[in-house]
Amino acid sequence: MSAPELRPVLPHDVTAVRDIYAHHVLHGTGTFEVEPPDEDEMSRRIAAVTSHRLPFLGAVHDEDVLGFAYAGQYRPRPAYRFTVEDSVYLRPDSIGQGLGVALLAAVLSRCEELGLRQVIAVVGDSANLASIRTHERCGFAGVGTFRAVGWKFGRWLDTVLMQRELGAGAPDPPY
Repeated sequence: MSAPELRPVLPHDVTAVRDIYAHHVLHGTGTFEVEPPDEDEMSRRIAAVTSHRLPFLGAVHDEDVLGFAYAGQYRPRPAYRFTVEDSVYLRPDSIGQGLGVALLAAVLSRCEELGLRQVIAVVGDSANLASIRTHERCGFAGVGTFRAVGWKFGRWLDTVLMQRELGAGAPDPPY
């Protein structure tokens, strides 16, 4: 198979994006949602990201969406405007092929072009080593763990916080 194209998610990709995310909601601990959003809600979420000119990218092969990644607003207060939070989700049959690293690297590159300075990863479940390793491969470092903050599948789950500087990072002002 040829390498997938990494491109912005398009309106006709929403069903595939929803399906990929729904799988992770129903079967995984990378997200703490317990009910998958419907297509309308997923469309709203994509629009919320892209309305801030932030990247929401899909990995696509022959118009088949294999995964997606995006950088969303970290927090709504103005002081956080140079910081984003990333998310990466892959179709189950696309895991383990380097696609998560490729998608995340593309999102980080776009964020750097936008002049952003910090990216936060909130990894659901401290046992989610695939996500932790993906972030490490893209230059993230662990900055802490919130213990037992989520309850899913009848057990407590941690969240692992990771961070990566972009561009000049923290030493210089953003302007």
